[in-house]
Amino acid sequence: MLHAAEEIAQALGEDAVCYDHDVLEHHGHSDWSTSNSANRAVAVVYPKSTEDVSTIARICHRRNVPMVPFGAGSSVEGSFSQPLSGICIDFSYMDKIVAFHPDDMDVVVQPGLNWVDLNNHIASSGLFAPMDPSPTATVGGMVSTNCSGTNAFRYGTMKDWVLNLTVVLADGTVIKTRRRPRKTSAGYNLTSLFVGAEGTLGIITEATLKLAPIPQSTSVAVVPFPTIHSAAAAATALIRSGIQLAALEIMDEKQMEILNAHGSPTVRKRHWAEQPTLFLKFSGTAEAVQSDVSRVSAIIHDLTQGRAPFHFARTKQEEHDLWAARKESLFTMTSIRPAGFEMWSTDVAVPVSRLAEIIDWSKAECGKLGIFASVIGHVGDGNFHVAMMYDPRDKEQAAAVGRCVHEMMDKALEMEGTVSGEHAIGIGKKACLRDELGEETIGVMRSLKRAVDPKGVMNPGKVFD
Repeated sequence: MLHAAEEIAQALGEDAVCYDHDVLEHHGHSDWSTSNSANRAVAVVYPKSTEDVSTIARICHRRNVPMVPFGAGSSVEGSFSQPLSGICIDFSYMDKIVAFHPDDMDVVVQPGLNWVDLNNHIASSGLFAPMDPSPTATVGGMVSTNCSGTNAFRYGTMKDWVLNLTVVLADGTVIKTRRRPRKTSAGYNLTSLFVGAEGTLGIITEATLKLAPIPQSTSVAVVPFPTIHSAAAAATALIRSGIQLAALEIMDEKQMEILNAHGSPTVRKRHWAEQPTLFLKFSGTAEAVQSDVSRVSAIIHDLTQGRAPFHFARTKQEEHDLWAARKESLFTMTSIRPAGFEMWSTDVAVPVSRLAEIIDWSKAECGKLGIFASVIGHVGDGNFHVAMMYDPRDKEQAAAVGRCVHEMMDKALEMEGTVSGEHAIGIGKKACLRDELGEETIGVMRSLKRAVDPKGVMNPGKVFD
């Protein structure tokens, strides 16, 4: 591995390779997740082009050295961990917009580009990339984990917005999965093969993304409910109403308590009802937004006999302030974690008809542990998250948390759901994936893996063993 790093430095320059202990630790451990491995890469390398990545791959492939792509490091399932050590490939310097085609509503970007920066850069065109994951996320990681976020209810997930990819294979071969038209029937759908593959089949070095028109008007509303079940049931009713909400999110009473006590100054401008709360985002024409707000308000009024207050943003500043509470939740939770404690954050997704049931069940099971446990999520598409803080030094407590998480996965599968709505598999959910898909399906995945990576050097140890 060290010889590979030295050879990469000779090919790309000494400044392209880093051995610093703190840098290696940053690239190998996540404070947001318990899905971490004990090993670290021997070096972090910083390519600046597809050709650089191809060079790195050729060297590592010849020497049988694992390669682990690294984007923003915001994965919660250990997608960038290094269980077998190897070379970590950081795309910080590959953060450019390669080509922008406003008339075609698409853009070609490098994998290290942050999605917020992309949208800021193209905002004047009236277009945007509608995915809305962590504000730190970069395009390569978003594609590799098939991310979604708060806008998925309206716009779908990352797979719906990727037109083509440039990919470096294990031996350094460079391929483009298809051309740029929106529609094609030319050959296998290789683009979808690499979306969500977590870098186990190849390394993404360019992505062509579809863009959407920026909505003419937007607004936000929040609605507190007496119980988590009533909030989830209201979400189900709104989904079935056919109203085209831009986002439909849920935060439980624990989240709301944290916002009141530890939120940013923007969030603490108001006192939040410490109850399970729905966050709703509206978008479209000004007239459509007003109509949707009225219809949603009427549905919630009928469901609750007028007992759930409906807070609608009257100004753009108020809209920003209300939505900030949802966007800051993960960072706020992380900031209050006691020293030495870990956070187990995970997600599942189920058919919408079972949403209220599984949220209610998960909330009750987590509550039995006697630790901090909170529910938050993208209920508009049946996806929600559970976050638990625990002391890993307490073996009994850690084991109880692990059992609770796996029971939640089992419950989701029992309801014909999935063990991962948007965080991929990484090292954290390999056993759960086997439960979901079965050995035969994973056997097909293994065959694909062997076909493009016979030495098993592309992000090994992820998705399946």
